[in-house]
Amino acid sequence: MIPRIHQQGSNTLGLLHYLYGKGTHEEHVDPHLVASFDGMAPDPGRDPSVTKKDLQHLLDQPLSLLATDQRPEKHVWHCSVRAAPDDPILSDEQWAGIARRTVAATGIDPGDGAGCRWAAVRHADDHIHIIATLIREDGRRPDHHRSGQRAQTECRLIEKELGLHQVASGDGTAAKRATSAERHKAKRQGRERTARDQLRELVRRAVAGAMGEEEFFDRLAATGVLIRKRLAPSGDLLGYKVALPQDRNKDDEPVFYAGSTLAPDLSLPRIRDRWTLPEETATASADSSGPHQPSLPPVTGPAFAQRRATTAAWQALLIIDHGDDGTAAAQIAAGGEILDALATTSAAHTRASLREAALTFERAGRSHVRAVRGHDRALRHAARDLLHSGPASGRGEDGATTAMLIDMAFFLAITAANWHAKKHHSQQAAAAHQAAEHLRAAYQVAAAEPMAVLGRRGRRLPPLTRQRQADLLHQVLPDLAERIQTEGSWPALAATLDDTRKAGHDPATLLADAARRRELNTADSISDVLIWRLRRSARLPALAESPYAASMRDNRRTPALTSTAPAANSAVKDSSRQR
Repeated sequence: MIPRIHQQGSNTLGLLHYLYGKGTHEEHVDPHLVASFDGMAPDPGRDPSVTKKDLQHLLDQPLSLLATDQRPEKHVWHCSVRAAPDDPILSDEQWAGIARRTVAATGIDPGDGAGCRWAAVRHADDHIHIIATLIREDGRRPDHHRSGQRAQTECRLIEKELGLHQVASGDGTAAKRATSAERHKAKRQGRERTARDQLRELVRRAVAGAMGEEEFFDRLAATGVLIRKRLAPSGDLLGYKVALPQDRNKDDEPVFYAGSTLAPDLSLPRIRDRWTLPEETATASADSSGPHQPSLPPVTGPAFAQRRATTAAWQALLIIDHGDDGTAAAQIAAGGEILDALATTSAAHTRASLREAALTFERAGRSHVRAVRGHDRALRHAARDLLHSGPASGRGEDGATTAMLIDMAFFLAITAANWHAKKHHSQQAAAAHQAAEHLRAAYQVAAAEPMAVLGRRGRRLPPLTRQRQADLLHQVLPDLAERIQTEGSWPALAATLDDTRKAGHDPATLLADAARRRELNTADSISDVLIWRLRRSARLPALAESPYAASMRDNRRTPALTSTAPAANSAVKDSSRQR
């Protein structure tokens, strides 16, 4: 149940005309009164002898107690209370009780016998509107300070008592929601999302991994949005606004939104915080590169960038678990940049789920714990590499490393949810959990092909080799071995264990380490998780070919391609050493 305090107004009759009217899209059905300050207010919706002017006169009567110069300029208080889509339809009596509790909690009518006059109008199954005059019966002003938060608190209690959907409590750090006017405008223009929501996503994607103002604004301009910069007399940049070219007001002028109104962390000062260097490296960076941006390693392709992002996300998990609050908050926020970059560069079959994950996780990146920037540079560099590496094909090594990264991003989202839950950040925790579900869906699509390839290799292993891997599994993970061997990805895990041995590693040590580092109970397939952890820690290709497939590919190579193979192999070895 979501209460919303609207802007105060000065026209009681005008608001009543809206509440009892047909609505802008004929959406108001049977508008009628469900409660009022004295329980006897006239209802122009059900009583044909009563006019809206009669109700307006009754509500505004306390104004006559005041001299003209003492009357508030904006005396109309307006609050809507909306039920969740999956809530049952409440009766008029239930909505009346919700209205009385809302005006009492907000201080409009606290129950002292001299509160403000108010009326609650229902014109749809799922919500009511409460209108009140901000002058008490005794001529004083009501104490309705922080009425929005007070209404939220009361609605949380109502949800529990009525068994309704329980909305996560907010903390004032959420992005501002689109107004009803903005939503109706988008609907009229045939757009699924409002201009505000579209711009928030575009700005967030432009800042993901950006290393300075110039790169940020260049990326933003490349999306086609209009940019208006606010400059000081000295020429210094103070802020910015953005607009969609097609979003215009009645005078045919673009409607601009300041970054801070899109989301608190998209203001220019907060964006600049992302470019802060850690204290221990700031001096060295200034000495070596002066005022220029730090040098960045070259990007060698989507698969390399995705593996680098996987490693950065793994380190972020450890920092969130063991670091201080400010550093952990920075890692979570930077994790959102990884998701933005991944959604931008992913193959078509995973793009929709990854985009939803990024949109949802955005809420988890903001809380009252101020992010201490600088130590999140590994994640931010990784996000930049993802963007500069170009779109992934979704096949072969690209597809496998995409699955590897999504798997790690899933655990990053779960870790963020657990961290927020411990801090009692209910909205952020809920957002991170929801993002994890979108990542789960994306992973299932991305992992289908690479797991099938690895599984075929595992089923072709000699019987003695398969038995050796099964014995190893029971030796290292006795409590999980039976479950793992019933999973569809067990043959792929057996192939991976064999690959680690052939690469010169101790499979038992790597397997124990992979299982110990993070919890496995949130995974649909323990085998999948262990496969990607083993392949990452052993620096194995995400999707190693079978000897037969590799032989067939080599036989098809032209002489020109064959002559370049050693250089390519050398590049892979060099990039592996960098990881």
